[in-house]
Amino acid sequence: MKKNNSKQPKNLINTLPEEEINILDNSSFNRTDNSNKIWKLIFLILSALSLILLILLSQSAGISGDEFYHYEHAENVYKYYSSFGNDSTAAVVTEKYNLPYYGQSVDNFAYLVTHILSIDNYMEFRHGLNAIMGWLAIIFTGFLTKKISGWRAGVFAIFLLLISSSFIGHSFNNLKDLPLATATIMTIYFIVTFLEQLPKIKWSIVIMLTLSIAFAISIRIGGLIVIGYFAVFAIVYYIWRQNFLKKEFFRVLLWSLGIVLFGYFLAVVSWPFAIKSPIDNPKETLENMTKFAISLRQIFEGQAQWSDVLPWYYTPKFILITIPMVVILGALAGFVLMFKNKKQWFYYFVLLFTFIFPIFWIIINKSNVYGGWRHAIFTYPPLVAFSALGIESLVKAYDKKYWKIIVLSAFGLLSINPIIHSIRNHPHQYVYFNELSGGMDKAYGNYELDYYFHSLREASEWVIANAKRDELTTGKKIVVACWHPKPINYYFRHDTAKFTTAFIRYNEKGDVDWDYAIICNTGIAPEQLQSGVFPPKNTVYKVEVDGKPICVVLKRKDKSDVKGFELKSKGQLDEAIPYYLKAINADPQNETALISLSEIYLRKNQPDSVIMFTNQMLKLNPNSENANYFKAYALFMQNKEQEALLLCDKVIKDNFKYSPTYSLAANIKLKQQDLYGGEGYLKGLIEIDRFEEQTMQQLLAIYQASGLDQRNAYIKLYSVLEEHYKKSGNKKLAQEYGDAIKQMLNNR
Repeated sequence: MKKNNSKQPKNLINTLPEEEINILDNSSFNRTDNSNKIWKLIFLILSALSLILLILLSQSAGISGDEFYHYEHAENVYKYYSSFGNDSTAAVVTEKYNLPYYGQSVDNFAYLVTHILSIDNYMEFRHGLNAIMGWLAIIFTGFLTKKISGWRAGVFAIFLLLISSSFIGHSFNNLKDLPLATATIMTIYFIVTFLEQLPKIKWSIVIMLTLSIAFAISIRIGGLIVIGYFAVFAIVYYIWRQNFLKKEFFRVLLWSLGIVLFGYFLAVVSWPFAIKSPIDNPKETLENMTKFAISLRQIFEGQAQWSDVLPWYYTPKFILITIPMVVILGALAGFVLMFKNKKQWFYYFVLLFTFIFPIFWIIINKSNVYGGWRHAIFTYPPLVAFSALGIESLVKAYDKKYWKIIVLSAFGLLSINPIIHSIRNHPHQYVYFNELSGGMDKAYGNYELDYYFHSLREASEWVIANAKRDELTTGKKIVVACWHPKPINYYFRHDTAKFTTAFIRYNEKGDVDWDYAIICNTGIAPEQLQSGVFPPKNTVYKVEVDGKPICVVLKRKDKSDVKGFELKSKGQLDEAIPYYLKAINADPQNETALISLSEIYLRKNQPDSVIMFTNQMLKLNPNSENANYFKAYALFMQNKEQEALLLCDKVIKDNFKYSPTYSLAANIKLKQQDLYGGEGYLKGLIEIDRFEEQTMQQLLAIYQASGLDQRNAYIKLYSVLEEHYKKSGNKKLAQEYGDAIKQMLNNR
């Protein structure tokens, strides 16, 4: 490196207070390259352009899978405050309504504005607001990186976030997770600034740090993590600068406590559920949200897996295969070269800790995560800042012009793929898989793609522009069916004279009268995606990302299955059969008709016919739970018990929550006089929380057949239930069964 001939005279440096020396050491103004006015200008221009770009791009984005739930809760929050708490819906958690656990301040603000101004395109307004949240996350990541290593590094950070397709995609419509990323990086920035300025305490930084903490907590309870960051970074910074801060310790401690407490207070007053009990209710929220009750099936590594039992590495792997390679390589460079920058180790610690620790916490707590890594998106800006520092350190590794050109060119080339992806696939750029994953060709059928259902908008717009009535249209309006009716209703809200909407599940789509169906491939069996069974032959439009369909529009070609379903529902099985056969003749891949015929022939005690139709279904989807279950039942009816049991075990392996299979397997074991085996399958129902009266009676019969009297049979059953609920964390039910056992023992 060339020596800086303009450095301060040694005697002048010695006259400065130690804290001022620290500020100079860590300031970008002491680094000529990074304080270059051109890089500062680029930083400002890029920041301004990115704001305009994000807002404009967000207007063509689809509605995310969670938006309407939070929009409706925001309406309840508005009613809570406008009625001065008399309408307490937003503050009361019920079995079917857990949204009071969310502070969701950004959603609430969006609703307030759209309600007061009567904005018709309220979802587009929400998306514009969320784009501003994304922009704030970008520029604060840039500011933090600039604070550490100068304007050029700040430009790198902004650029890396702008080409991060997943992050940008969530900046369009994810008001649930993205704003937490914004609040987190803002808080980190102001924590670092607050600590750097000690022992001076500036009111402007105190106010911004307080508001940032309040902002994070007001979005969701996970925002409490920023208080932990504040404590950890303050301790680490104090150890690093202990001689410098020793005399100021108690004053700084009091200021810090005041900032945290007032920030928490501001968050509470914006959150109805917390207002009711500012300590207990946030504590309850934290306990419940870390063990979220909803479990969804997700395609991961080529298998449909339940989100509450995904592999521990689900989140880190999903991050690794969906972020740009330039970010990964920049982070690797940062990790290697950070040991040469010992004066900046505190900043490296801050960035690495805020990226690694939350993911580590998700893993060790076995948190229920799904939908890619959106729950951990707040960890990404620190990783990008660290990566930008790595690129900056690599650029400065040799003071040669050709070296800088080589490094910047290499990282520029690595950025081409995500840039092209974003341009080609807008507004679905968040469906991105990098070179490590093999791209979309390898990801299709192996990982969830449009898990937040953005593509429903493009498909809906195609239907609005192209759908026509025909001889199959039974009503005055064209029926458009979808698994996600609320977004569809929004898209069709101005066309209700021509269209009406209906709810369908993909595998049961033949049970409903519809003319067009909009189907995301989220929820489709991976085997069907991989084999090409999906999209079906009656597909008339595809929404594609890199040539792979993520959503399709189906046109109804035959409605015989609808008539068959009506007759089957009335118990007219024989009359339903011809209609289902006609439906299969029209479309041999009609899953609804194949499964319905399997069920009908099972009810008619005709196992040969059941096996014929289930075999046809299994050619389309070898892991169909319904088909395998019906076939196993038919084999059981034919006294082929071992074959039936093998199929039951297969179904349980493929989907351990498919409860009918446990009962069938238990009956097979009991028929074979295997009481222990039968008990094992019935206990499996307890493990998946499908414990019902029939299961209880079967277990009691098994225990009594094993030699226990009625009371001891109940004691054994209650012991099993007590142990299960202890293990699953349901202390209330565990206590109830434990008390019941004690009462029976005392009444001997």
